[in-house]
Amino acid sequence: MRKGKQKTNKSFVMLGRRMLLRCEEWKKLSPSAKLLYILLKAKFNGSNNGEIKLHYSELKGIKGLSSDSTISKAIKELEQNEWIKKTVCGGLFRHSNMFLLTGKYDDMLAAS
Repeated sequence: MRKGKQKTNKSFVMLGRRMLLRCEEWKKLSPSAKLLYILLKAKFNGSNNGEIKLHYSELKGIKGLSSDSTISKAIKELEQNEWIKKTVCGGLFRHSNMFLLTGKYDDMLAAS
């Protein structure tokens, strides 16, 4: 490393070419489900799987996820296709919804 350069820890969400171009399960998802999956994956820190919190309110300003019904449909679609699993069902005055990334399609994440 050169003098004066600092190592930065840039985080990103990996979606490999195989997933984007060849994974039929990915291609079948609606745009809102794909966006929600990417947002859930972005909240995963390596040790919080099963405890990934998702508040509808934090999604409201995102184009494609602007209504409660769209968010709900996207969650159901991801659950039915086994991309995610709801581990805690939250509500208006209870705790937050929490999710688990199933990893079912992780073999498609490789960049090849």
